[in-house]
Amino acid sequence: MTHVPEATAILLVDPYNDFLSEGGKSWPRLKAVAEEVDLLTHLRAIVAAARKAALKIFFVPHHRFEEGDYAHWRHTTPYQRSGAQRRIFEKGSWGGTFHDDFQPQAGDVVVHEHWGTSGFANTDLDMQLKQYGIGRVILIGLIANTCLEATGRFAMELGYHVTLVKDATAAFSAEAMHAAHEINGPTYAHAITTTSALIAELGEAVA
Repeated sequence: MTHVPEATAILLVDPYNDFLSEGGKSWPRLKAVAEEVDLLTHLRAIVAAARKAALKIFFVPHHRFEEGDYAHWRHTTPYQRSGAQRRIFEKGSWGGTFHDDFQPQAGDVVVHEHWGTSGFANTDLDMQLKQYGIGRVILIGLIANTCLEATGRFAMELGYHVTLVKDATAAFSAEAMHAAHEINGPTYAHAITTTSALIAELGEAVA
């Protein structure tokens, strides 16, 4: 029986205006780190390279806030409470809309919204990846030490090969970025790379 190599996919996590755009509710907290790593340029470059290489792109969105969310929950986290108070990613709002440069295109997969930090928990992400024969996931987007880390850890536990791209994400502080890539990342990720190295790899795969 011939072995068919497992495919690679991009997981684009939470590309909302509230995170990525001037005027977004969380942009002021992310701006310093995002600009230091040139986040938007790198996200655009990876998405373009992935499309050129015919990689599947999976949008992994956080739940968009609606009035009444968490009202009867027994165990909300501080992040959930803060998000609800600030109405982060509010459904129907500009902030809860994907950034103009990261709109789903034909062939992309938009998975069910996650309520916490893992894109796998209580969503269809694992099922969707399996249906497309995906074995390696490359995580980009927001935030490095929360949703990307939780999604990456869950992916590893499910048997996926996990790649982090340390300049295609951001966090609220340099300390959080350091923890995400220097301390925590090596405990679950199989590869930690940069945008330029990843794009070179994808280019070789196409050639």
